[in-house]
Amino acid sequence: MEITLLILAAGMGSRYGGLKQLDGLGPNGETIMDYSVRDAIAAGFNKVVFVIRRDFADAFQEKVLSRYTDKVRCETVFQDMDAGLSEEHLYLADKREKPWGTAHAILVAKPVIKGPFAAINADDYYGADAFLRMAEQLRSDFGLSGAYSMVGYPLDNTLSDHGSVNRGICSTDEESMLKSIFEGLKIERTSEGLVHHTSGEKEPLAENPLVSMNFWGFQPDLFDFLVKDFHRFTEETKDDPKSEYFIPFVVNDMMNREMIRVKVLPTTARWLGVTYQEDREKVVSALAEA
Repeated sequence: MEITLLILAAGMGSRYGGLKQLDGLGPNGETIMDYSVRDAIAAGFNKVVFVIRRDFADAFQEKVLSRYTDKVRCETVFQDMDAGLSEEHLYLADKREKPWGTAHAILVAKPVIKGPFAAINADDYYGADAFLRMAEQLRSDFGLSGAYSMVGYPLDNTLSDHGSVNRGICSTDEESMLKSIFEGLKIERTSEGLVHHTSGEKEPLAENPLVSMNFWGFQPDLFDFLVKDFHRFTEETKDDPKSEYFIPFVVNDMMNREMIRVKVLPTTARWLGVTYQEDREKVVSALAEA
């Protein structure tokens, strides 16, 4: 049974100020991806696919990919601006500066993934327990079309001490099935509790809901939907060169159409991320003990 880990590493890291996917944060220069691959292998994943940009392919091969070749089967795919575009929309690639977003990053991996897979961000540390729970769920759902999953983290464990964050806040039913994801913007803890500024005004949040940190479990039927839906997205947003095609929006749409069910997998793992440069010291300290 092949289960694949798809690592989305093509983001530009604009707030952090550089290619944070290649930043050595571990005690021996390990990247966050090194820890993700280590935990994934231990959990039973037997293939890893990296989505990267062509302009740092050489650095990626030297600094990252060479670490794994004797440990797990690896492949790379490129999130080119024109990937997945129909002929009528090819001109849109020349208008963009940043990649099309996380759902598009998954779409470009279609040629190399044939079975169930998990998708994660390259610059997030998810913890060993999260990979164990996801691997178990993917094996349980093997071959079941529309049986998707997501690791959920308590919001309070995902905040930064150095600025606000955006998080996908999850609503679930009594069977831990995802009902919806609300994209909360500029979330922070204040003296009044957790607040967000999604509407432009400060609004309170429920204390410590589960949030999505983009650790998803999918069946390969997702790709067929993405091919058609990305065409719709590019047509609707063709006048906005900064529009992005995000995974939570796709999942919400598929749930609303009753095409899928998404199991939320609570985890005891500790999530770490470098949203701001100032977060780096805290992550380095934590990874030294990971």
